[in-house]
Parts: sequence; structure tokens; C-alpha cells
Amino acid sequence: MHHRPTHSSRHKYRLWAVFGLSASFMVVQVVVGWWTNSLALLADAAHLFVDTAAVGLSLLAVWFAERPATAEKTYGYYRVEILAALVNGVVLCVLALVILFEAWERLGGRHEVAAGPVLLVAVVGLGVNLLAAWLLHAGAGESLNVRSAYLEVLGDALSSAAVIAAAIVILTTGWTLADALASAAIGLMILPRTYALLKQAVNVLLEGVPPHLDLGEIEVALCGAAGVKRVHDLHVWTLTSGREAMSAHVEVERGTPPARILDDLHLILHARFGIDHTTIQIETQAPALLQITPRS
Repeated sequence: MHHRPTHSSRHKYRLWAVFGLSASFMVVQVVVGWWTNSLALLADAAHLFVDTAAVGLSLLAVWFAERPATAEKTYGYYRVEILAALVNGVVLCVLALVILFEAWERLGGRHEVAAGPVLLVAVVGLGVNLLAAWLLHAGAGESLNVRSAYLEVLGDALSSAAVIAAAIVILTTGWTLADALASAAIGLMILPRTYALLKQAVNVLLEGVPPHLDLGEIEVALCGAAGVKRVHDLHVWTLTSGREAMSAHVEVERGTPPARILDDLHLILHARFGIDHTTIQIETQAPALLQITPRS
């Protein structure tokens, strides 16, 4: 199989920049969160830790995906990207449940929180996460791997906003339970996007039809090519983000040049559906047997 760079590899330098930003600020959040006794800020730091690990996994996946195919792995390492997205989703789900549990524990008692430093760090954290989201936005629409990292930093920006709101409430009213409620809000924000990410990754691993493609529409388009009578055993799946594959048996009229049919079908698949990796088996209808009825 001819090896080409994945969509993720085109954005790896942006991933490196986000990795540096996230790792650096995560340390700041842990230190200040521990000092101020803010569960919301520690939850945000834990979220940012997962973001950093997720981007690290994404970079590792890009490195693997850039390796060429071998005789043992004829598709290369494209699927490592999807596996990284799956791991990110599972870790995010566990993190959300831990945060919700800790928030529930804190609702049962009063905890002093130094809201001033929390507010300052949360504001800076919001800026860091928005910068990281901007860096990854271009690649989020092309690569599931980059999209997973983008969603995580975007979610962390929302969690930073929740920490800011909690700090303002504590500063103005002294109601420290706002810190636990903000933590719970962070956990609840994580769960829906985690489900969406896991759903996409599992669909790729199960070789389901990509959501943006319609199998019936592809079949109709192939049957519309000159000389094609019927299409069967049609399969479309995703190798990695932005790289779809297709296989099919195509029954053609007798006497139709197979080379011309293949050229026409490849053109249709590339131009209309963006599918470049195809395996098409041409079939011709067997001639009808001549029946001879003996005279009586």
C-alpha cells in the first residue's frame, strides 16, 4: 500500500506547541490548587493533565502513523491514531467520574478556599486553553486524533470558566460550596464529549461506514457508470481520519473494457466521495446456456 502522510501529521507542530503550553500551566494549577485548597482548580489541573497526556498520545500516534507499511502490517500504523483517540476517551470518562465523586464528598462539609489566587490562575488558564484551542482548530475538522485533543482543551477552557465563576462567588459571598459545584460542572461537561469521541473511535475500529458517507448513494453513483449493471458486496470503511477505503464487486455488460470501467469508477469515487483506496472486482454475466429440446 502506498504510504501518505495522515491529516494529523500536517498539524504536529501545533500539537507540540499545545503540549508545551498545557504541561507548563498544569504545574502552576497543581501548585496553586494545593495551596488554596481549591478542588475546582485541582479538578481543572487534573483535566489539563489529561489534555497534556492526550496531546502526547496524539504526537505518539502521528509518529507511528508516519512509519511506512511493511510486509507484516500492510496498512502501516494508521490505526494507532484511532487507538490513541480511544484511550483519550476512556481516560476522560474515568476522570469525570472521579471529579464528580470528589465534588459530592465536598458538598457534605465546609472547606476554606483562597479565592483570590484561584481567580487569577483560572483567568490565565482560560487564556492558555483558548490559545491551545485556536492552534488546534484547523486540524480538528480533518483528523479524529487532532479533534480529540481539540475537544479536550476546549472543554478545559469551559472548566476554567467554571472555576472563575466559583472564585467570584466565593470572593463576593463567602459561599465556598461554589467550589464543589464548579468541580461537578466540570465533570458533567466532560462526559458528553467523551461519549461522542468514543463513539467515533469505536465506529472506525469496527470498520463502520463513515458518518459523512452514504452507502446507498455510493452504490447508485457506481451503477450510473456506463456499462455497469449491478454492484454488490459493497463495503466502505475508515483506515484513519480522512482516509477512507472501499471494496466492491461490479457486474458489467459483456464486452465492456474492464480498464475503462475501473478508470470511470475510480474517478467517481475520488471526485464525489473522496475515496482513493479502492478494491474493485469486475464481473461479467455468464452466457445463457442453449437448451435443445429433443423432437418427439
